[in-house]
Amino acid sequence: MIKNISNLGDAAIYYDFGNQINKETNKKVINYFNSIKKSSIDGIKNLIPSYNKLVVSFDLKITNFDELKKKINKIEISEISEKKNKLIKIPICCNDEFFLDKNILTKRLKLSTDEILKKYLNKNYFCYMTGFVAGMPFLGDISKELRTYRLETPRVKVPRGSVGITEQFSNIYTFESPGGWNIIGNTPINIFNSNNEENPVLINPGDEVSFFQITKKEYEKLNEK
Repeated sequence: MIKNISNLGDAAIYYDFGNQINKETNKKVINYFNSIKKSSIDGIKNLIPSYNKLVVSFDLKITNFDELKKKINKIEISEISEKKNKLIKIPICCNDEFFLDKNILTKRLKLSTDEILKKYLNKNYFCYMTGFVAGMPFLGDISKELRTYRLETPRVKVPRGSVGITEQFSNIYTFESPGGWNIIGNTPINIFNSNNEENPVLINPGDEVSFFQITKKEYEKLNEK
């Protein structure tokens, strides 16, 4: 299951689950993440899951690499039930003002706008991880016909709520930020809410996401809320 366990700096353990990026590998990462989190081992400061890696940072005043590694190894991962995943439905407006890279994508993919949207909207996406900016979900796996590389020149500012695609993944920009993903639409839904201290993130690793298209009028109405 785990290919390698090593130090990451002075106060973190690096769990390497291999180089493959797929649901099966990522579910192992998430299961470890949930299991370690649930075990409440003293000294752990933060858990950071990614596609196929897990970083466990710790407080050197409380524990150390060898001691923490032994404690984690004693956790019965298989006996801890996995988190029940949610299916989250996200509205997206794909009018020209939001479909920022329509011309680039239709040329690269040799597909019409309607074909691109039909292929994109007609499936569920698995959340592998969140990061880069707070709460940004990395969603896979998009149809092979839609896979393409990043923009040659990244944008200095990508609008909050923008939905982008690159390679096998899609994402949602939770804040205005720089970025080089190909933007196909925008959602009025707040994916990250810092005012909700208990659960600020709408989409978590292991959840599934589906998108449905809305009109500009519907977008504006939801955005007002």
